[in-house]
Amino acid sequence: MGILTNIVAAEEDEYAAIGESLRPVDEWSGIERRGIDTAKVATLHCLLTGEEFEEAISAYEPVYVADEGAVVLRLADEVMERLATLDEEALELVASELAATEEYEMEQWEPEDVQALVMDMAELARLAESQGQVLFVWMHPLLT
Repeated sequence: MGILTNIVAAEEDEYAAIGESLRPVDEWSGIERRGIDTAKVATLHCLLTGEEFEEAISAYEPVYVADEGAVVLRLADEVMERLATLDEEALELVASELAATEEYEMEQWEPEDVQALVMDMAELARLAESQGQVLFVWMHPLLT
């Protein structure tokens, strides 16, 4: 079973509407990818903040769980801020480190796909920051 993930910029109080949405990227600015789970979000968090994995993963308790299986996480402010402020060279370094982690290697993510994800997330973080919004991660299990 896979996971469909939407990462969207939204107002702080819109998490329930995001959780109930069938496809949040149709309603909010965002990006869509397959296979991004809580561990991958926490791994990115670690690379951007220097925190240990156990500490990072505890920051990603769901803020909303929908009846039909969707789970919504709120990206930590510090992570969004780092994504929004790092320059392209620093983001490329983060992406190459992320691609080399166990979470991404085990699922055979291509380095260029990880790079595109980090760059897209950085662009989304800048948009959210400019509009006073936060980033939410909507994950829905896919039946294969």
